[in-house]
Amino acid sequence: MVDTTGDGAEPSAGDEQPAAEGLDRPLAERVRRRVVALTGEVLGGLRPAELPAALRPYARFTPQRRTKFGANAMAASLESDAAFRSRIAARLSERFGELADSVEQGTPPPAADPVDVAALAYVLRPAGWSKLVTAAGEEAQRAQAEHEEDRTQRELVRLREELEQARTAARAATERQRTEVEAARKETEAVRRKLRSAQSDVKRGEAAVRKLREELEAARESAAGEQAAAESEARRLRARLAEAESALESGRRAAREGRSVEDMRVRLLLDTVLDAARGLRRELALPPAESRPAETVDAIEPGRLSPKEVSARALAATDPALLDQLLELPQAHLVVDGYNVTKSGYPSLPLEKQRLRLLGGLAGLAAQSGAEVTCVFDGAELLAPVLLAPPRGVRVLFSKPRETADELIRRLVRAEPPGRPVVVVSSDREVADGCAAAGARPVASALLLNRLERS
Repeated sequence: MVDTTGDGAEPSAGDEQPAAEGLDRPLAERVRRRVVALTGEVLGGLRPAELPAALRPYARFTPQRRTKFGANAMAASLESDAAFRSRIAARLSERFGELADSVEQGTPPPAADPVDVAALAYVLRPAGWSKLVTAAGEEAQRAQAEHEEDRTQRELVRLREELEQARTAARAATERQRTEVEAARKETEAVRRKLRSAQSDVKRGEAAVRKLREELEAARESAAGEQAAAESEARRLRARLAEAESALESGRRAAREGRSVEDMRVRLLLDTVLDAARGLRRELALPPAESRPAETVDAIEPGRLSPKEVSARALAATDPALLDQLLELPQAHLVVDGYNVTKSGYPSLPLEKQRLRLLGGLAGLAAQSGAEVTCVFDGAELLAPVLLAPPRGVRVLFSKPRETADELIRRLVRAEPPGRPVVVVSSDREVADGCAAAGARPVASALLLNRLERS
């Protein structure tokens, strides 16, 4: 019998099992793990003084940590310390009740878990406990072997199904690959034909390029000859001009000396040079000078500013004066993203009234600034044809089906010649970035709304 008082008293000599009884083989691994787990669960109910010194550090652990870190120490203490084993047996008897009593009597119920029966028999140590442990361990091993066999059979069935599925998929993939290879072969043949046609086009293009290069080289040689002739004529004229200047200086000296004959000779020579220069101009068909060197210097004339210089002025992005400065640029073109402006300024109005209100303001702005004004609306917003008479000075456009107003605005910007001031009013970042890349100046819708409110 085991100590069930829980007071830590040592078992009497008559209660201990004969020392000769023991296991003829090691505990089954499942039984050993169950013994250690049960010991770890009830170990926390013992006082430190009732524990072997090797197990006291684990008394403060949770049952799971005791099982994880103190398994070997608990197994050794159960085997070597009969007093500790009797205390654990008392706790397990209280916990398992009838099952513990039936194990102590040597008649465990057939429906009981053989692992629990073996673990209780090992700890309680009733008469014939080693046989119970061995029989329960063998039963647990048989159950585990049957479970493993069932699992192996299920796994084998699953693998066979997966193999059949893989074979089916492989056949389908092979057929699909054959189809794809055939399509690729046909496509390759088409590409080869196109390549041969392209190579023929390239050869014809190379021949045309060689011909153009020969013509260009001939033109360059002709131009070089004409330039050499012009330079020769210019040198001759410079020489005659130098002679004229020398004769003029001589004439001046002769005039000072009162020699009228020399003066007459100098005048005659000067008239000859001037007549020769006029003849050379007629021969070379040189037009009179229409521009001056100062006009070729890049600078800003008074009253004219570039969009970049206007943006550099110390004005806020929503200051109406900024829009006035941009529209003062020569030939300025104002492009307005209509619904982007109206839905920012007065979104509660119906679309028709939004359009009328915006176009009325733009008409006044066009009359004041004299700039070209184009207002773009998204055609996708239209539920019916719009009967709209554009105000004077404002061009009204709707995007075509399957085209957004943003795309129409970018097409308008690209249609303008490089260098023309184009101002795009939209708070849409994508529209602003695309127009800026095309050379236009984007401004926010709030700037136009502030300018219209000021009017």
